[in-house]
Amino acid sequence: MASALLFALLSAALLASTATTRVEARAFFVFGDSLVDVGNNNYLATTARADAPPYGIDYPGRRATGRFSNGFNIPDLISQSIGQSESPLPYLSPSMSGSKLLIGANFASAGVGILNDTGVQFVNIIRIGQQLQYFQQYQSRVSQIIGPVEAQRLVNQALVLITLGGNDFVNNYYLVPFSARSRQYTLQNYVPFIISEYRKVLKRLHGLGARKVLVTGTGPLGCVPAELAQRSRNGECSAELQRAAGLFNPQLTQMLLSLNSELGGDIFVAANTQLTHYDFINNPQAFGFVTSKVACCGQGRYNGIGLCTPLSNLCPNRDVYAFWDPFHPSERANRIIVQQILTGDLNYMNPMNLSTILAMDSQT
Repeated sequence: MASALLFALLSAALLASTATTRVEARAFFVFGDSLVDVGNNNYLATTARADAPPYGIDYPGRRATGRFSNGFNIPDLISQSIGQSESPLPYLSPSMSGSKLLIGANFASAGVGILNDTGVQFVNIIRIGQQLQYFQQYQSRVSQIIGPVEAQRLVNQALVLITLGGNDFVNNYYLVPFSARSRQYTLQNYVPFIISEYRKVLKRLHGLGARKVLVTGTGPLGCVPAELAQRSRNGECSAELQRAAGLFNPQLTQMLLSLNSELGGDIFVAANTQLTHYDFINNPQAFGFVTSKVACCGQGRYNGIGLCTPLSNLCPNRDVYAFWDPFHPSERANRIIVQQILTGDLNYMNPMNLSTILAMDSQT
């Protein structure tokens, strides 16, 4: 009887120490759209999926995982940069349990935006309000494993990435001519409206315990192959969509700085991904790309029409294309974006880059 009790106590102590050890590694949480989705939409009845070849052609095992990429996407590369052994799983994955929960979780879902009416054509996607509800549910699940105090510490010390906004233009305001939102708002009024809605999302995220949050702006919306195919005569970027991105990104940065001031700390960090994209769109050769206009996978003009499918044109060398499909960067372009997130100056990362955040944390 005594030996059985001793065994039980030793097992409990070992389990507790293992859990604590694993929590010592920084957790990572991801919210947003297809730029950061790692496969949640695989588990939903939606057309916004990337679970068939040639997606994942350069991913380990050449598997289509649900990432809108030929290989790794931005969360994968950030995860590697902060020393995680693996990227957090999609929250809807059946494997998301036990020790896997302690790494963090990816709640992102392709097609979503800041607004609930963004991406309605995709039907079953995890809108941002639901992503935050799942984050709340996640915390309850982790509390059952390591206790509420340790769970709160895990969340407070975690790194968070959120990527929203692009779909509120391409899959809402500009989705069709005379869309409901474009009849309701001029562009100059629409942008402050979605920024104010985004502020509410971020305050709720802070209320759920997030304390280190990378917030990416939109890329150069008018320069992606899909928009060039539809709107460009000679390969020039769409002026209207560029105007939208040019209004949104500075207002996002100002809102984040204002929110930090209100909350009394550098909680939110603005990542100027539009500027990073511009670097290799304006001068692709300087970054080793042969083109920033034509997608690697697609069809029609600039390979920008429709979806990337097994029947699409497919480039032999993904590393020399800035865009993998009509909307999404290649893995190599994602690496350039993440490098700027890590080391970029104030023009790219405001008020500080990720390397600075990690260095400051290591001293506390």
